[in-house]
Amino acid sequence: MDLEQLIEYEIFGNSVLAWCLAALIAGVVYIALLLARRGLCNSLNRLAEGRKTDRLRLAATVVGKTNGWFLLFIALFVGSRFVGFDDQPAGFIAHLVVIAMLVQLGLWAVVGLGNSLTKRRERQMSRDPGSVAALDMAYFAMRVAIWAVVLLLVLDNLGVNITALVAGLGVGGIAVALAAQSVLSDLFASLSIVLDKPFAIGDFLIINEFLGSVEKVGLKTTRLRSLSGEQLIFSNTDLLNSRIRNFGRMFERRVVFSVGVTYQTSSEQLKVIPTIIRNAIEANEKTRFDRAHFQRYGDFALIFESVFFVQSPDYNTYMDIQQAVNLAIFERFEEEGIEFAYPTQTLYVNQSAPAPMPEA
Repeated sequence: MDLEQLIEYEIFGNSVLAWCLAALIAGVVYIALLLARRGLCNSLNRLAEGRKTDRLRLAATVVGKTNGWFLLFIALFVGSRFVGFDDQPAGFIAHLVVIAMLVQLGLWAVVGLGNSLTKRRERQMSRDPGSVAALDMAYFAMRVAIWAVVLLLVLDNLGVNITALVAGLGVGGIAVALAAQSVLSDLFASLSIVLDKPFAIGDFLIINEFLGSVEKVGLKTTRLRSLSGEQLIFSNTDLLNSRIRNFGRMFERRVVFSVGVTYQTSSEQLKVIPTIIRNAIEANEKTRFDRAHFQRYGDFALIFESVFFVQSPDYNTYMDIQQAVNLAIFERFEEEGIEFAYPTQTLYVNQSAPAPMPEA
C-alpha cells in the first residue's frame, strides 16, 4: 500500500488524512487553551497586585482551577467537527462535552465560594469568632446544593426523568430520616449552636469533669483541645444537654482568698491587716479591690477573707497577680512582725501532787 492509498484508507467512514487533520486541530486547540488559561491567570494576578479588592485574585484562582481534562474535552470536540460521524456518535460526544461543562461549572462555583468564605472567615475570626461555625455550615450546605444541581442537570442531559427521581428521593428521604434520627439530631444541634452561639471557636469550656478550648464545631461533633493536649470529642446533642461553663465569655475574674494569722497577734496588728491586703491588691493595675475583713475565729487561726477582681479573663494574668499579692502580703507581715498560722494543738497537762509516803 503506497502513501496515497494509506491516506485515502478509511477508518469508521473517514480517511486517515481526515483523522490526522482532526487530531492535529484538537492538539493545537488544546495547547492554545492551556496557554490561554496560563496567560489569563497571569494577567489577572498582575492586575490584582497593589489593589485592595480581592475580586481579581479570586477570578485568577477560579480560572486556575480549570481542569486540563475539561480543556481536552473541548479540544476533542472541536477536532471531531472535522470528521464525519453518524448521528449517534455525534450526539454521544455532544453529551460528554455538556457533562464536562456542567462538572467544570460546579468546580468553579465550589472553588469561588470556598475562596470567598475562607477570606470572610479570616476576617470574622478576629471580630466575631462565633460566626465562623455559621460560615462553615453555610459552605457545606452550599456545596451540597451546587453538586445536587449539577447531578440533576447531568441526569437530565442523559435523558433521565428527574421529576420522578426527585419524587422518589422525597419518599426515600423520609425513610433515611427515620433511620438516621441520631445523626439528624446532632445536625440540628449543630445548627442550634451556629444560630444561638452558646460558645465560639477559641472559647475555654468546662463540661462536667472535662475542660478544653473549642477547636471545631462540626455537623455531628464538637471538638475541644484539653489542657493536657488530647482532643475531646462531644456529640452536639450531648453537648447541648450538658451544663456548659464558658470561660471565653468571662470579662473579669472574681477572686476570693483567705489569710490566717496566729492567736498571739495583737489587736493593733489585727486592725492594720485589712489595709495591708488592700494595698497589696491595689498595687496591680488590672485589679479592682472589693473588700478585706476579719471574718472569723478558726480552730488555730484568726481568718481574714479578701475579695478582688482581676480585669482580664486570662488565667495566666490572674496567677501573676495572685502571686504578686501573696508576696506583697508576706513582705508586709514580716515588717510588722505578724505571723501566719499553721495547724497547731496546745496540750494542757494537769499534774496532781504526789501522795505522801507512809511513815515507817
